[in-house]
Amino acid sequence: MVAIGIDLGTTYSCVAIWKEGFVEVIANDQGNRTTPSYVSFTKNSRLIGEAAKNQAPFNPWNTVFGTKRLIGRRYDDVGVQMDLHHWPYVVLNNNGKPKILVEYKGQKKQFAPEEISSMVICRMKEIAEAYLGEKIKNAVVTVPAYFNDAQRQATRAAGAIAGLNVIKILNEPTAAALAYGLDRNLKGEANVLIYDLGGGTLDVSVLSISESSIYEVQATSGNTRLGGEDFDNRLVAYFAEDFRKKYHTDIVAKTKALRRLKKASERAKKALTSCIEAIIEIDSLCNGIDYQGRITRTMFEELCSDLFTDTLKPVHKALNDAKKNKTDINHVILVGGSTRIPKIRSMLTEFFDGKALTSTINPDEAIACGAAIQAAILSGDNHDKIQDFMLVDVVPLTLGVEAARGMMFKVVNRNTPIPCRVTKELTTLDDYQTAMTIEIFEGERTQTKDNNLLGAFDLNGIPPAPRGIAKIDVTFDIDFNGVLSVYAQDRSTGNMESLVIRNSDRLNQQEIEKMIVDAEIFKEEDKETHRRLDARNQLESYIYSVKQSVVDKSGNLTALEKTTMVEECQNALVWLEGNMDCLREEFERKMSELLRKWSGIMKKIYGQRWRHAKRQRTESEQFTATIEEVFTD
Repeated sequence: MVAIGIDLGTTYSCVAIWKEGFVEVIANDQGNRTTPSYVSFTKNSRLIGEAAKNQAPFNPWNTVFGTKRLIGRRYDDVGVQMDLHHWPYVVLNNNGKPKILVEYKGQKKQFAPEEISSMVICRMKEIAEAYLGEKIKNAVVTVPAYFNDAQRQATRAAGAIAGLNVIKILNEPTAAALAYGLDRNLKGEANVLIYDLGGGTLDVSVLSISESSIYEVQATSGNTRLGGEDFDNRLVAYFAEDFRKKYHTDIVAKTKALRRLKKASERAKKALTSCIEAIIEIDSLCNGIDYQGRITRTMFEELCSDLFTDTLKPVHKALNDAKKNKTDINHVILVGGSTRIPKIRSMLTEFFDGKALTSTINPDEAIACGAAIQAAILSGDNHDKIQDFMLVDVVPLTLGVEAARGMMFKVVNRNTPIPCRVTKELTTLDDYQTAMTIEIFEGERTQTKDNNLLGAFDLNGIPPAPRGIAKIDVTFDIDFNGVLSVYAQDRSTGNMESLVIRNSDRLNQQEIEKMIVDAEIFKEEDKETHRRLDARNQLESYIYSVKQSVVDKSGNLTALEKTTMVEECQNALVWLEGNMDCLREEFERKMSELLRKWSGIMKKIYGQRWRHAKRQRTESEQFTATIEEVFTD
């Protein structure tokens, strides 16, 4: 069965497929190989991808982006609170969970980050299905290596809502290593450092590749809140201040102006990749004022100097955790669109003492390519190029339980290869204790209050005894997807309990099923929107075709008839302009009305051909083919 690879990015997403020994990145219907991770809601439709991003400056409150920075997080997360200042849309606190508020079809609606992400995943799925001509059920979806358990499970839930069976959640740097291993035909032992700087996240992983093509992740580090979006925001702040100084007008609170400025800033950032200076021009940015701003590459590097410096911290950490020196690294592989920034490249080259950086695969596509390779392997593809590939991934964060005085008792250390199964011994803290609550945490801090609670469960029926006598075995079992199961067993009785998730950050099965139903409703609404736009376009084409025919082929018409018809065509176009949001049936009724009304004139112009076309037409049919037949010489 065919399985696809999806790179679900903060700013752009990409889908790829393994086909006949090669990875193929699938272009969308706009011909682009990456699709903006944007979803927009209007008065009568939902837009995803380019269409959503293009109208974001004019509909900022209902255009959602950057949800990868929300998914699997709590509303009171410090990073979430910082991001709220940069998003024009409203994020509500719904029992500790972030919910996105938009207006759709005249009603206020709330969406979980998983739902918005599922819409982007669904778009990737549709792109692949249109290309392959068959339904897709299975997919490998990538996440930053430093995503915690809640974020991974939320991403898996987003895939399920989109109607996909997510056969693996794959770390982005690991996916990139797979893609480069295939592309460069890496053979023999090598140490590889993957530096992945995307739109919203930074990941650094150190991998070793063995003679037998085993890819083993030795360490991973990163920053889930550092990427191209942050560089864009620095530019926005710079231009906004420049505008204030020049025109004594503050646009910080002007949402539409900021969105237009954000779009221009992103273009400027990209221009500075190849130019030493960029100029942005925005007509009527605020209060009718036209704005022109200028930024040099040197100024940009100064604005972002602290952020650029921060991108090297995970490199140091990953090397230290892997117990490697920078001289031990054979290949430094760049992934993610932000690695195109010259300063980033020069900093890395200097750090690795002049070592050449590798970016032979498009940085925007490498992760999707790796995901497609992993999808093919898991689907049982035995092609010679991939049959020997084996991945050994690691636990991104330390896992443990709460011990006495709120201390973190480590069970599975960070960077432990997975799958793995680790058992540790616990005991009672009170005399004659007969039950124990086991709380599961992830994180690197000494005290559990500073780490992330994953869930908790109770072990009952412990035989009463003085404290420290009872022996409880706690087992952490992590499968190859990184999914954690926890078991606790009393040695004396054999009584066992397993983890029951109580973590309110996660969606329960009922919530996921409801979102799946809602997604199907959206799918039907999108189909109807497509049919409505088709009917409108057919009507518009018909009116213009008639108008052109009257002007070009009016030998059989009187001057009055010609003038009258041109006016009627113009009136019909005015009606169309004033009724853009009509139902499909109204466009079809208008088409039928005009066909009947203008039938005499068309017969006079085209004679026998019009009568023949009219006989072939019924009221309920689409009229495209008929119109083409009549108006084509």
